[in-house]
Amino acid sequence: MKRTTTTLIFCLLFFKATFAQEIVTADIGNFWNAYDKITATKDSTQQFAYLNQLFIDKGTPGLKAMMQARDYTAKSYIDAINGYPLFWNSIRANTFRANEFSKDIAANVSKLKKLYPGLKPAKIYFTIGAFKSGGTTMDNMVLIGSEIALGDEHTVMQEFPKNYDALRTYFKTNPINLVVFTNIHEYIHTQQKTTAVNCLLAQCVLEGVAEYLAVKATGQPSTAPAIAYGKAHNERIREVFASQIFSPNDGFWLYSNAENEFGVRDLGYYVGYAICEDYYNKAKNKQQAIKEMIELDYNNETALSQFVDQSGYFSQPVQALKTEYEKNRPVVTGIKPFKNNATDVSPADTRITVEFSATMDKHNRNFELGPLGKSNLLVIKKIIGFAEDGKSITFEVELKPAQRYQVVVGEGFRNADGVPIKPYLIDFTTTYK
Repeated sequence: MKRTTTTLIFCLLFFKATFAQEIVTADIGNFWNAYDKITATKDSTQQFAYLNQLFIDKGTPGLKAMMQARDYTAKSYIDAINGYPLFWNSIRANTFRANEFSKDIAANVSKLKKLYPGLKPAKIYFTIGAFKSGGTTMDNMVLIGSEIALGDEHTVMQEFPKNYDALRTYFKTNPINLVVFTNIHEYIHTQQKTTAVNCLLAQCVLEGVAEYLAVKATGQPSTAPAIAYGKAHNERIREVFASQIFSPNDGFWLYSNAENEFGVRDLGYYVGYAICEDYYNKAKNKQQAIKEMIELDYNNETALSQFVDQSGYFSQPVQALKTEYEKNRPVVTGIKPFKNNATDVSPADTRITVEFSATMDKHNRNFELGPLGKSNLLVIKKIIGFAEDGKSITFEVELKPAQRYQVVVGEGFRNADGVPIKPYLIDFTTTYK
């Protein structure tokens, strides 16, 4: 009996040790060592050498992952360091406070584990980025961009260009006070099957799960402006979202400062949050509901639709909304000066106009390879532009004789409401003369 008790204690201690929360902050000290050297010289070659030797080469796996996730390069850092000296001086002291949050983060991870006993360990890295992310994940790593996540209302922002306005607004919310909550949100992402999903609804539910369960675990309400605004304007948000529900693009709903009728960014967080809240409130077994949220296969359309339908957030089944969405998508109605699939196109033609069924958003477009690949790609030399009414776009091409050409007008083309077109294959063959 004594041996059994000793073994049990050993197993419990071993389990506790293996689940101990590891928080790594080494990148912060390395960054500032490099920063001091970089700002002491105007020699660009020397600046890059200091950055690589003192920061990137010494970087933790978290830094490497953050650079990969956000496409940071050495130039990204050098440009940021040289471009915003007042900002960096104002944020420096805050970044060294990262270790202060370790105890609270660990305590809230433990709370999360009580809600979801299947929680797997993840390592948290406080690193430094170049303004593209305050927090993200990769595999079993939480990656915190300390230059954003540890900002506050005193962070100097006067050097930032206009396209950083969202960052200005974010710093005014004192994100350093929310860093524990941010870590729990990102920690939940490390438990999900994937963070790479294939439609707007899936992405919003994925984010909503992380936000809603971070609230449940920490006991703190979400301070995201989108949540409070969404609760006050739910009916219209739900209506507009339903019209874009299976879009392959995030549009203005997530990670974007794009203009929209609500004047609020990231409303997709609210939609996902509201779905999860409704699902949880209706569930008889709350712990099972949490398990189902985290373990949901967001890319399985049937499973996703069932989850959302069970929440009761929409008045119609998801598949009915998808049918309506597909019916209302804009389409390409034709091309000029010849018809699509023509086999007698003159190689002297230099301009092609694509016509649409609806007024298009003039800021978004994309073209893709056709089925025949690069060898038959219609190369677009220059975009002439959209017509004034937004219902056509003209571009310049260069054609060779006796050549078959293809290009796909892709889903990057969207109507004025953000709904993407149905992809359209342009396919034609030129004559010998």
